[in-house]
Amino acid sequence: MTPADLTRTVLHTVRRAVEADELPAVAPDRVSVRVPPRPGCGDYATNVALRVAQATGRPALEVAGVLRRRLAALPGIARVDIAGPGFLNITLEGHNSAQVVRTLLGHRPAGEPFALAPRPGLVARLGSDAARWSLLCPPGLDRDLLLVQRESNPLFRVRYAHARTRALLRNAADLGFEPLAGDLDDASAAPLLAALGDHSRIGAARAPERLARHLERTADAFLRWQADCPTLPRGDEKPSVVHRARLALAEATGTVLADGLHQLGITAPAHL
Repeated sequence: MTPADLTRTVLHTVRRAVEADELPAVAPDRVSVRVPPRPGCGDYATNVALRVAQATGRPALEVAGVLRRRLAALPGIARVDIAGPGFLNITLEGHNSAQVVRTLLGHRPAGEPFALAPRPGLVARLGSDAARWSLLCPPGLDRDLLLVQRESNPLFRVRYAHARTRALLRNAADLGFEPLAGDLDDASAAPLLAALGDHSRIGAARAPERLARHLERTADAFLRWQADCPTLPRGDEKPSVVHRARLALAEATGTVLADGLHQLGITAPAHL
């Protein structure tokens, strides 16, 4: 079950509970599913019970209890815990890394570019790519930061992460092995998998600022994962199924970053 699948599952569960009169409310149009900020809180968390409680006046813990019973009975979900004032922490059965990667590599997104039109003066000052990105930056960000190749530059991080995925594929080919999607036990891959699984939903929303922040999260998650989990063999080490699975995850990341940058009208370099 991918993060996008889980989002649909949670929304469907709320609607079924409303239809069964277990929740006297109008089901929300959308729900939010996120990776918890701390380990030990399940694979994903949602605040949907708090939202329903706010709309109905019922206690959030009561709403969470109704949704917990329904979610815990569904295939693919191993456990659902109630945390704090009514958050639901959801643990999935098994690993979903191979499924996320295969889906992305088998059905590549192809969103059309947004009509971002920075002023000619801004393009002359920053260049076309940075000028487009500057239109999507949070208020207060120094646009000149987009000209420097350093970690504090969000556009650089996104483009560097994409270039890194392409370098890994080139280096792996030189070593004689190819990507092959498979399950991974890399704990640090969870935020990356969550971001990748969310890409089709975020891209379909056609909100450029939201897409830019999503690309930043994806790039940052990829770079953290890469620091913890080497994709290429070291020294005399031979390529293993783990290396092939990690390479497939890197390739899927590159696909997502390239598609997102394309939608923003920004180039995705193979070398940086």
